[in-house]
Amino acid sequence: MTIKTVGIIGAGTMGNGIAQACAVAGIDALMLDVNPIALDKGVATISGSLDRLLKKEKITAEQKAAAMSHIKTTSTMADLAKCDYVIEAATENEGLKIKILKDLDALLPASTIIATNTSSISITQLAAATKRPDRFIGMHFFNPVPMMALVELIRGLATSDATLATAQELAKALGKTPITVKNSPGFVVNRILCPMINEAIFCLQEGLATAEDIDNGMKLGTNQPIGPLALADMIGLDVMIAVMNVFYEGFNDPKYRPAPLLKEMVAAGYLGRKTGRGFYTYA
Repeated sequence: MTIKTVGIIGAGTMGNGIAQACAVAGIDALMLDVNPIALDKGVATISGSLDRLLKKEKITAEQKAAAMSHIKTTSTMADLAKCDYVIEAATENEGLKIKILKDLDALLPASTIIATNTSSISITQLAAATKRPDRFIGMHFFNPVPMMALVELIRGLATSDATLATAQELAKALGKTPITVKNSPGFVVNRILCPMINEAIFCLQEGLATAEDIDNGMKLGTNQPIGPLALADMIGLDVMIAVMNVFYEGFNDPKYRPAPLLKEMVAAGYLGRKTGRGFYTYA
């Protein structure tokens, strides 16, 4: 299957990152968001990201212009009907995703594959919101999308071999390395990563060390490029708590309970980089 146009639902961090990856690979990206301001911000983010690559001489001005020519935006879902492949990258909210997927399923041709960028919600459950569970797959990109090489491909109970093969081809066309995993809360990477971050939050909550010392300890002691608390700020503390709640409910195991400090920070609106304050303060 030749994919010429990828529809992307959501112009936030993940949506515009996926759009940039498509555009750089020469694939048309149609980015949808109900908020025109979010679309403008998403396009500006892509342009700024490419400017940084240009400044580092990793791309040329001509390559930036070519990539930007592949970016289109819309606030009308009907425009996605012309896409060969659609990736849902909306907020990590199950009810919202199911509504979007139902609307999308009614709109798209029966042959079109729908992927979801969920980081934790059951692929089988989301697929059941559509009439094409065989042409539905989890395609979990990592933040920041333009830099991160991995894509987790998650098969739901009904995902076909052909759908998996198409998703693999697309991931490779975007310069990513796909791994295939079974459907389970958090899949593989977040199943390991998020409890580690949550435990770091417990350590901070209990006063075992400062945020800086916790992060430096993990960077220097385990050779991680970024500490768990700084990474939580990058991911978004609201996303972190959503993922931990999915684990907690999905496994019915208290070891996945979100740290009380995480809950309190989310309640206060301290969500990390996107709000200017999390475990660290950002200008």
